[in-house]
Amino acid sequence: MDLREETISSEDIYKGSFLSLRKDIVRLPNGKISSRDIVVHPGAVVVVAIDDGGYIPMVRQYRKAVDDTLLELPAGKMEYGEDPGQCALRELAEETGYIADNIRPLTAFYSTPGFSTENMYLFLATGITKGTSDTDDDEFIEVEHYKLDQLVEMVMAGDIKDSKSIVGILFVDRLLDR
Repeated sequence: MDLREETISSEDIYKGSFLSLRKDIVRLPNGKISSRDIVVHPGAVVVVAIDDGGYIPMVRQYRKAVDDTLLELPAGKMEYGEDPGQCALRELAEETGYIADNIRPLTAFYSTPGFSTENMYLFLATGITKGTSDTDDDEFIEVEHYKLDQLVEMVMAGDIKDSKSIVGILFVDRLLDR
């Protein structure tokens, strides 16, 4: 059975500074008609950076959408057409102040494929040295440092609730064959 949905029409509902919302009318595999509200997003990066001592910088920040302060891996939105690796280096430096000598692409994944086009690119950064952070004017974050084992324990205990951080931490833990 072909599970794809045929787009009959598409209407832009909202265009914001970095995302937009559209409504698609689709024909389902069974022939019925339905609608889909889709958040159009340029994509994002998430970075697991490991220093020579084995510490990983994390950012703690308040997230209005969930009304909670979360511990997250450094991450950020890509500009349309931006190279994911360049974006990863930029976001790591902006949020944590770290500069990476090496950036390695690991995988890409959809953050919320039920309603968003956002594709997240996961990177491993090594050879990091401390510089100065340059957060956006509307970004208030604290940088904290943890060993990978600590972060895995925090994920398993439910203390890290951010999906991109969970994916990144567990992926790198498995990659490093811990």
